[in-house]
Amino acid sequence: MGFSHSPAGFTFSRVLILATAGLLLAGCTANRYLMVPKSNLEGLSNSVQSQRATLVTMEGNAAARQNQLLERQDASTETILNAIAEQVKKPSCPPVQPRTACPKPEDLGRAAHLNGKLIVGELEKFYLANANQVYTARIDSGAETSSIDARNITRFERDGRNFVRFDVPVPGTDQFVTLEKEVARRVRIVQASADESEHRVVVELQFAIGDHKQVAEFTLADRSDLDYEVLIGRNILRDVMLIDVGKEFATELPAKLTQPNGDDS
Repeated sequence: MGFSHSPAGFTFSRVLILATAGLLLAGCTANRYLMVPKSNLEGLSNSVQSQRATLVTMEGNAAARQNQLLERQDASTETILNAIAEQVKKPSCPPVQPRTACPKPEDLGRAAHLNGKLIVGELEKFYLANANQVYTARIDSGAETSSIDARNITRFERDGRNFVRFDVPVPGTDQFVTLEKEVARRVRIVQASADESEHRVVVELQFAIGDHKQVAEFTLADRSDLDYEVLIGRNILRDVMLIDVGKEFATELPAKLTQPNGDDS
């Protein structure tokens, strides 16, 4: 069968030939302008995947570091806030302690002083600490040595030293308190009513008049025929007491000493 040379058939053939030629030219042109040859596309793909993995790792590390920084920042911020809160914390008052009654001032007795010396009258209450007894004492600036009423005076030795045992009366009763003291010395007493002198034993006794306490020497003598059990002489008055001859009982002992079983401690 022969080809027809009609105008329509000729046109279709030309179009077919031109289209085929265009495709071939397009393929050649694409191959010539590709930067990477088709044979290296697999290597390029692997490189891209490796770079993507590296980027993912870097992003993970960056995120981890950022989280660490944020945690440190949060911890630092919390520390600062706690410090500020501690400084501005409202002060709390200590618990209120129950009120206790103030102790009563110690009763030291009643006494007047002048230039540091105790003012006494002609008669004063006298507390003998050794016997725990209160007597009435006569203040006499004419007597050199003080004296106290003592009975049953007996001298003896102890460890080579001279001692004396004697009884002092309990005021208002017929009872006595026995004391033992070391002999301080002996004195010679001359009485106006007697022709002969008398030697008396001297001992040291602790006593109190008003608020004044002292240890002084006393001669031991039977004063049962006298009005007062104790005589206060110049050995105590000197530099310590002043006599107001117009008064009696110018001082007053502390109440604890005048009560029964009083204590001078």
